[in-house]
Amino acid sequence: MWQRPGPTARQRRNDLWIGLATAAAAVLNVAMVRSVGIFFFKFHPSALEQYTWALGITLPLIWRRTHPEIVTLVVSAVFLGGQIRGAQETQFASGVLFAAIYALGAWGRDRVRARRVRVIAVAAMFVFIFTLWFLSFDTLSAARPEARGPVTPLLGALINTLLVNAAMFGFAYLAGETAWLSARRQHQLEVQAEELRAAQAEAAERAVFGERVRIARELHDVVAHHVSVMGIQAAAARKAMDREATGKARAALTAVEESARTAVTELRRMLGALRMEAPAPVAAAGLDRVEELLERVREAGLTARYTVYGDPVPLPDSVSQAAYRIVQEAVTNTLKHARASTLDVRLRYLTRELEIDVADDGRGAVPAAAGGMGLIGMRERVAVHDGTVEAGPRSEGGFRVRARLPLGVDPGGMPGETPPEIPAQRVAQP
Repeated sequence: MWQRPGPTARQRRNDLWIGLATAAAAVLNVAMVRSVGIFFFKFHPSALEQYTWALGITLPLIWRRTHPEIVTLVVSAVFLGGQIRGAQETQFASGVLFAAIYALGAWGRDRVRARRVRVIAVAAMFVFIFTLWFLSFDTLSAARPEARGPVTPLLGALINTLLVNAAMFGFAYLAGETAWLSARRQHQLEVQAEELRAAQAEAAERAVFGERVRIARELHDVVAHHVSVMGIQAAAARKAMDREATGKARAALTAVEESARTAVTELRRMLGALRMEAPAPVAAAGLDRVEELLERVREAGLTARYTVYGDPVPLPDSVSQAAYRIVQEAVTNTLKHARASTLDVRLRYLTRELEIDVADDGRGAVPAAAGGMGLIGMRERVAVHDGTVEAGPRSEGGFRVRARLPLGVDPGGMPGETPPEIPAQRVAQP
């Protein structure tokens, strides 16, 4: 169970000054009462005794928040002792008693013990009240000409005393409970606020990490592809120069230059977006650029086929971009690892999915990048769209990457239904 923390150093200093000020005020009140000669009992107590009782009941307020149980018991005992002796200063003493009961309710760390001590203190006060009432029985029962109320003086004194004390003690008890509950709610709010701040920080870290992964993926897709094309074209240029085929060498070097410029342009675009405080969305490549991608592959010396099956439908930008990046990465792996001569890219618009199929006739081994950024990037892109991806050697030779992405539309067919491979809607041959 939650326990209220003890008072702060500032609160303890405040309690010290409050206790001293209350004690001084009580002593002053005793002096004024003695000056007027007002005494509630038949005998006149000595000044020393009255001042002692006043100090004895007020000074414990200094420790009302650090030791509330002890203060309540001491104040209750001193109050009763002073009343029995007939030397108690009653005005400040009653207020101190209520303050002690309140402080125990508000600051008691052991809630069961705090309730028991308060109940004992309040019960002792009512026992004392009933005792005084019985001791005053003869006096209150005597006929008094000035007593003209609806009830007898004996009953009136009892009811008045009970009502006033029940209201005062009940208020002190409930106010203490309310203060403790308020402190607990404040603690819970602080804990929840701290948890919320921690959750926000964690979410921000996740967002930053996700953005870093996305940037790394984009950089890998852009740089790896263009650098691979540049390497192949440079090799072709070298071979052409060895054969003194200057025309082919010039074309290969031109392709290298264009790929380098494209890679630099893409990098500048991404870095420029990163430098902006609130970067505007930048249009990324989509399926409309697949043919452009394959044209550069053909310039590198490969035979590339591009075929679309089914009825093309408008795709969300995120799906089109993911599909393009998957094709780009598969093509890059072919250029880097497969030693292939033919590349076949097929898009199939199924009932609810877009299937990307990229196959080559290379050596068919798992690419060296299979455990690196390339295929990891593919899987991440597909996972974002709840799709699937498969990559591995083909039984007839070569390597294949096949991915499926949900279209984000419902054409009314069954999920996963594959239409027959009708004549291609668009076919690009070398």
